[in-house]
Amino acid sequence: MTESRGEIPYRTLGSTGEKVSIVGLGGYHIGIPNLSEQESIKLIRTAIDNGINFMDNCWDYNDGISEIRMGKALQDGYRDKVFLMSKIDGQNKKTAEQQIQQSLERLQTDCIDLLKFHEIVRIDDGYRIFRKGGAIEAVLEAREAGKIRYIGFSGHKSPQIHLKTLEIASKHNFVFDTVMLPLNVMDAHFESFEKNVLPVLNEQNIGVISFKPFGFGHILRSKTVSPEECLRYAMSLPVDVVVTGCESLPILEQALRVARNFSPMNEAECTTLLAKTEKAAENGRYEPYKTTMFYDMTIFNPHWLGVITLTSPK
Repeated sequence: MTESRGEIPYRTLGSTGEKVSIVGLGGYHIGIPNLSEQESIKLIRTAIDNGINFMDNCWDYNDGISEIRMGKALQDGYRDKVFLMSKIDGQNKKTAEQQIQQSLERLQTDCIDLLKFHEIVRIDDGYRIFRKGGAIEAVLEAREAGKIRYIGFSGHKSPQIHLKTLEIASKHNFVFDTVMLPLNVMDAHFESFEKNVLPVLNEQNIGVISFKPFGFGHILRSKTVSPEECLRYAMSLPVDVVVTGCESLPILEQALRVARNFSPMNEAECTTLLAKTEKAAENGRYEPYKTTMFYDMTIFNPHWLGVITLTSPK
């Protein structure tokens, strides 16, 4: 259900009851080297001042710089205005405990609203997290201690990996509060999260956090759709929030403009838009996070996971 707070639509995050803005601010871009700390803080606060309350981040983004900058931006009363999400890579208890504590310190908060297991890109990631001594133990203890409120996972590799992770959780009598998945105008045609995972999440009333509306910029390079069409399409799906990266105020204003003027695409509009992207999307070349390991940072940094052996992402 969508409601309006000021000029920005808000939706309910799954079964949590939390109200989140239809667009969320991505955490990676706020820590990139060509954006100064001062510029980053201004960008974050401008987003909040204009009605965006969903803040995304991750323990590994830009070697922690993204969390540090977010923590500074959320001082002076801003922390109370946002729903704060971060993610950890650790898949055993000890590593997860360390990363949770580091994230809390960097973000300068006593509690992270939503903590996610990050980069679930291997079919056996869920098994490691839920086994004895796995990261789930640290995360549940953190929730019990009031350090986090809700639990989820994110990934960009394969719908089958998402479904397997949900299955593993269910076998351990655990239901995730939210799941993060890439949903965009290309995904609908290739290894589709929209077709295979989104209906499951909706049926179980699990909060849906959409990301990569531009496919990390690759979709725009296809010259098939506009940025506004990409954002509006993602917002038109049955999702709760669309997280998008903004490394400048003009890009942030673009996201705000689409959100303020948002009206859901009807079936005819969706069909027409998807027809424009069908050919370009057919082999996944504009979604390289699905087809290559280039975006699988834990493959290149396995020590982040705290595990010794890994399978390949596919």
